Amino acid sequence: MKIVVLDGYTLNPGDLSWEGFEKLGDLKVYDRTAYDLSNSELVIDRGRDADAILLNKTLLNRDMMDHMPYLKYVGVLATGFNIVDVEAAREKGITVTNIPTYGTNAVAQMAIALLLELCHHVGSHSDAVANGEWESNPDWSFWKYPLVELAGKTMGIIGYGRIGRTVGGITKALGMKVIAMANSPDPSLEDDMMRYGNLEELLRESDVISLHCPLTESTQGIINKDTIAKMKDGVMIINNSRGQLIVEEDLRDALNSGKVAGAALDVVSSEPIKSDNPLLQARNCIITPHISWAPKEARTRLMDLALENLKRYLEGSPINVVNK
Repeated sequence: MKIVVLDGYTLNPGDLSWEGFEKLGDLKVYDRTAYDLSNSELVIDRGRDADAILLNKTLLNRDMMDHMPYLKYVGVLATGFNIVDVEAAREKGITVTNIPTYGTNAVAQMAIALLLELCHHVGSHSDAVANGEWESNPDWSFWKYPLVELAGKTMGIIGYGRIGRTVGGITKALGMKVIAMANSPDPSLEDDMMRYGNLEELLRESDVISLHCPLTESTQGIINKDTIAKMKDGVMIINNSRGQLIVEEDLRDALNSGKVAGAALDVVSSEPIKSDNPLLQARNCIITPHISWAPKEARTRLMDLALENLKRYLEGSPINVVNK
């Protein structure tokens, strides 16, 4: 079996091992190939003789598959699989798998890290000290942003699945109340600190809104000028789910007007971010480069699960198939 990894560097910049895949066949790992269709010929050239392709963000569409006569398996090295034309793969008898559960704790931890950075701006204050601002300040201490205590405030969590529930648990430990919105509420999770609510309640009552829902027709652009208008003045917004959940122009305007006090985002609508992204012109907007998934522990689980996916496929009992 010929196994080709089209963009292995993001998952494994050198601190993990591809050894397990080497035992399954002839392995070729490319650090990077192409993240848009401008270089589709390179994708075709590298995948032309592959029986199995592993990819993270490299696009694989019908035309490319038409030039890959041996391809029978595509392993997406991520949870989201929109980079692959799964319908074309199904028609061609190509199995497509993903990695659904490797990063719950890492993503939840990052959501809280984003929130705490909004509340304290630790990085900016550390830089200020390093630049001599504390030494030269006439006061005993100083702060460059309003500092926020979270205890007693309310977190609205849109999407209360594995990640949302983990965020909710940490949030309650900080002394915050939780209003959760979920497609399938579990009443057994409700207590004095957490309850389910509809979108209107969540928007109206939350001091912080954190997004942990999948991107669907109903959730695309769920944060927009109309929903923002229903929020509390001074609300904070966290998003490390999908960038397209937010209408970025509307969030920029709300940040610059002060309606939204701050936003912290690990995802944007088009990635890597473009220089004309409106959020780059927004005040008090923290943006990180889609790293919620990237702690070594989470990437190790991802690698192990990707290997298990391929092993199970070769054994004739595939798991985590997204195009059955």
